[in-house]
Amino acid sequence: MKYNPNFDVDTVLRTVEALSKQYPEGTPEDEALRVCASALLFVRDDLRKLEELREFFRKITTPAIEGIKVVHSFASREEADAWLASGLARDGLLVRVAGQGFTVIDHGPKGLKLVRIPLPEELPPHKPGK
Repeated sequence: MKYNPNFDVDTVLRTVEALSKQYPEGTPEDEALRVCASALLFVRDDLRKLEELREFFRKITTPAIEGIKVVHSFASREEADAWLASGLARDGLLVRVAGQGFTVIDHGPKGLKLVRIPLPEELPPHKPGK
C-alpha cells in the first residue's frame, strides 16, 4: 500500500461514515467504525497528535525498505564523528557515512557510537525462494 503522508482526515471520516451505513447499529462492525471515527476526531484538531498519527501510520503501512529513513549523510567518518560530538545525534538514528549505513548507539557513560548497519541499497537483491 502506498502511504499518503497528507491523507485528509475529513475525507477518511466521510468514508467511515458511508461504510457505517452498511451495518446496523449495535453490531461489532458499527462499533468498530465508531471507535475509528472517534480516534480520528480526537487527533484531527491537534496538529501534534495528527502528525504523530501520520508517522505511526507511515511506519505500519510502508514496506520495510521505504520505512527506513536516513537522517543525515556525511562525506567522511570525521564529519560523522563531529556530528556525534555536537550533541545533535540521538540513539537509534540512521546515518550514511561515505555511502555506508550506520546507526547511532548510546553506550551510556561512554557516549554515542556509530555502529555499521547496511542500508537496503547496500544489500544484494533478494532471490525468490531463498
